[in-house]
Amino acid sequence: MDVTARIDTALRAALAGTQGKDAPPKLAEAMRYAVFPGGARVRPRLCLAVAHACGMDQPGLTQAAACSVELLHCASLVHDDMPCFDDATTRRGLPSVHAAFGEPLALLAGDGLIVLSFEILARAGAAEPSRLAGLVTTVAGAVGMPHGIVAGQGWESETHVPVEAYHRAKTGALFVGSAMAGAVSAGADPTPWRALGDSLGAAYQAADDLRDALMSSEELGKPAHQDTAHDRPSLVTSCGIQETAARVEGHVRAAIAAIPDCEGAANLEGLILSEAKRLKPKSLDQAAA
Repeated sequence: MDVTARIDTALRAALAGTQGKDAPPKLAEAMRYAVFPGGARVRPRLCLAVAHACGMDQPGLTQAAACSVELLHCASLVHDDMPCFDDATTRRGLPSVHAAFGEPLALLAGDGLIVLSFEILARAGAAEPSRLAGLVTTVAGAVGMPHGIVAGQGWESETHVPVEAYHRAKTGALFVGSAMAGAVSAGADPTPWRALGDSLGAAYQAADDLRDALMSSEELGKPAHQDTAHDRPSLVTSCGIQETAARVEGHVRAAIAAIPDCEGAANLEGLILSEAKRLKPKSLDQAAA
């Protein structure tokens, strides 16, 4: 079973705990729908790869950390798609959660996934209590205030938006949290892994700006040109397409250079390069041909 399949199996097991004859079935289904089918699962894959590189000795705890960051990512997408934010009717080529289940259940599904993410961390932490506080604070810092993805969403309601802080919170924070959580779950110092997560998150955000500008809604599986529609800061708007593409490549190189000396360096480099290739809009290659 490959890494993505193992992550999906663990996510299904976590979601199974939300179901039962005394639980509201529509909400349970909305939560499952928000997670499956999934995307590339790059954040939990990063978490697992870093843990392996750090000599993972508590696989159950690392798996819980990986699932936790993915559930939080999925929750953020549910809320981001709602009418009060992007009002996106599609996600991953399917109706978004609010389009499929209605706004009340979408709001509750996102909330439920957030709570579930910390519940599975707490349960797994019983195996190694000394690491639990560090894991919880690392993951919480990646999603909350003042620098997590909640803050990133909050910047969209401000009059003046510092682009670097906005992008780092909106996208970069959860990549940093994923990398550092992998180290913490393995009992290692997370500090050396911050730069890797930061650079990978910056590459991902720049690539996302490119994809939003250059690709169609059909290609993306979600509404395209959202930055323009909502008048949001975008590297494409401020720097242009070629400069943004160059920044993606620069951040990818920086992420690879930031990998600490470890036995898992080749695996991490492969993960970064595969994601960079996957995220690159085909129109960029066509323009260069």
